Amino acid sequence: MSGESPGKDRQHEILFIVLRAANGCIASGGKVPWAISADLKRFKKLTLGKPMVMGRKTFESLPGLLPGRRHIVLTRDPDWNAEGAEVAHDVQGALALVGTSDFAVIGGAEIFALMADHATLWEITQVNAVAEGEVFLDLPGDDWVVTAQEDHAAAGGDPAYSFMSYRRCADRESSPACA
Repeated sequence: MSGESPGKDRQHEILFIVLRAANGCIASGGKVPWAISADLKRFKKLTLGKPMVMGRKTFESLPGLLPGRRHIVLTRDPDWNAEGAEVAHDVQGALALVGTSDFAVIGGAEIFALMADHATLWEITQVNAVAEGEVFLDLPGDDWVVTAQEDHAAAGGDPAYSFMSYRRCADRESSPACA
């Protein structure tokens, strides 16, 4: 594979899916700070039928294997394995396992950083509250634009949150969405 990101030389989506607090917190005690029902349904809809690339800690935080999805775990540990998981030890290995499929990157922060150049779309649930935790992630940078936003008021014990879609803007001058 060339050194270019798949988003530039392939015709498929590489989707980053994140639930983050207003202060950027994505994990506290090895778990996501909230379990918002609508977010969990959205996660399922976005990932069903797709390979999911994740780190070992993210895999181990799941309640088990998620049906209808391949679990590709990126880990430095050469001896690590788990039933139902496909293992890669570097980004190129994970990309080789995915092949030409659309896929989702679901965490954690190290995996998002390692795969950042390959992302074509971010789907973020932005919780309008601050969370205590030890893992933080910034919003996508200046070369990304919000293409959709759906705001939800606090209800049923859940804080207010927004579903936000970001798409990479390769050329701000020629793309109206990037202006």
